[in-house]
Amino acid sequence: MIFEQIIWRDLGCASYLVGCQVAGEAIVVDPPLDVREVLALCKRNEARLVGVIETHTHADHVSGHGILAQQHGCWIGIHEIANAVYEHRPLRDADRIDVGNIALDVFHTPGHRPEHCCIVVSDRTRGDEPWLVLSGDALFVGDSGRPDLAVAGDEGAAALYHSLHERLGSLDNGVELFPGHVAGSLCGRGMSAKTSSTLGFERRFNPMLAEMTEDRFVKLANADLAPKPPTMTRIVELNRGPLLGVAPAARTVAQPAAGAQVLDVRDGASFADGHMAGSFNDSVETTGFGNRCGFALDAEREVVIVAATHEQAADAARKLAAVGFTQLAEVGFGVDSAHALERFEPIGLVEMGALADKAELQVVDVREPSEQSELAAGALAVPYRLLAEADLSTLDPERPTAVVCQTGTRSPLAASLLARRGFTHVRPVLGDGMSSWGAREAVAAAEAAAAETRAQVRAKG
Repeated sequence: MIFEQIIWRDLGCASYLVGCQVAGEAIVVDPPLDVREVLALCKRNEARLVGVIETHTHADHVSGHGILAQQHGCWIGIHEIANAVYEHRPLRDADRIDVGNIALDVFHTPGHRPEHCCIVVSDRTRGDEPWLVLSGDALFVGDSGRPDLAVAGDEGAAALYHSLHERLGSLDNGVELFPGHVAGSLCGRGMSAKTSSTLGFERRFNPMLAEMTEDRFVKLANADLAPKPPTMTRIVELNRGPLLGVAPAARTVAQPAAGAQVLDVRDGASFADGHMAGSFNDSVETTGFGNRCGFALDAEREVVIVAATHEQAADAARKLAAVGFTQLAEVGFGVDSAHALERFEPIGLVEMGALADKAELQVVDVREPSEQSELAAGALAVPYRLLAEADLSTLDPERPTAVVCQTGTRSPLAASLLARRGFTHVRPVLGDGMSSWGAREAVAAAEAAAAETRAQVRAKG
């Protein structure tokens, strides 16, 4: 048996290559838009890729099924009620797909979306019993899929309850679970960073598989859901078809046009040191880049990428294309003195707290409400994704304004959003955030002690 798991860390997505070594054939389940690793694994396993199975029409990432169909001759299988407009193999509950000695059985498991299917895999050289289940977005390690992306949340959750507690309930505890997402995805809440489990372990410890009534499950499944990404509808339509036969790539431009949507993908410190006025900032190196950009930028407009290197720009283009950005450009020269530069003055968490306590600094806390256990003195709480249109009338755009999040990941993007709204003295907290707020006094004491030690050493010569 050929079995390979492919993790797309930026979005928390998982794909699977399944095949038969004897037959020399394989299929891929839920492929990413960037199909290079899929093809490399086929080559390593000396297998020909013959087909693609989509567990459902994805709303969080663009699939690579069009590239694999048009460039490599693969068939595409998806449930018959998915309304796919491309040529496909319509799947139904209890269908079996054979790849040499490997059997893939289709379990129709609606809930996350009406067409959703799990794929149960058996290696008939070992036995007829199922070995593992590719659970797509129905069941994760530690959580279940969100039910509100295609239908009303109550309707989706009711269907998901029966899919998990009845349809998948026919599988033994020893069946291994390989989900379509891991931690970092917007499609779940408390999912683990673990990339696999067993049904038995999940039945013991996953709260969504505990014995409960349907009504109780519906309430739990719709509680504390992440915000729906604005790119969701666009991504669904791209995945439904017509087929996208090649991944979007960035063209090179000499300079951004007036009013262009410019995204600087360097790290926050480099951006603070000097950047094109009015540009957005989010580090392409930080997990979740695609999702954050999806909330802040307009996917209907071209995005002009500014990066430290061409390779960094190409990485950003791949990640943006994966969340539905199809119009992309790259500035060939990067950032230089020939262009209007804007600068930020970063601030540490301890200094931010001290200045906020003395009312010498405005603070904007850009965490989600579920993260906000405590705010800095006088802080205005506005999630970063809402900053472009939020009411900021209580703030003075000409006063020093700190921007803080939980860990420092979102503050650079939020700082650039504030600057675009006319704030002239923006001070992002970089590399740290409110997760350290409770320990700031200890940090301050340690910094003071270290400074005193250095002074004593200098005094002694």
